[in-house]
Amino acid sequence: MQSLGNILKTKTVDKNKYIFREFQDYGVRLAEDLGDLAHKSLYIRLAKTVDRQILEQCKRFVIDSNANNKGALFMWKMKQLHQKVHNT
Repeated sequence: MQSLGNILKTKTVDKNKYIFREFQDYGVRLAEDLGDLAHKSLYIRLAKTVDRQILEQCKRFVIDSNANNKGALFMWKMKQLHQKVHNT
């Protein structure tokens, strides 16, 4: 029989236990990739409302860059792509 201490050491903690839908998971993963966990609710909202193709293009653009503030660069690129889609 295992002691209580050993059981607690081996138990994994699910840090995303309140994530139930796919867009929520995508938004949290996007915030983690951009290093902007303080604004993860914003990324969850974007994952729900904005086309996934636009979000993926912005994410690839930001990950490839050497920006200090990846969240701001992501929002700038998203605005640029959103305007491009709506103008054509």
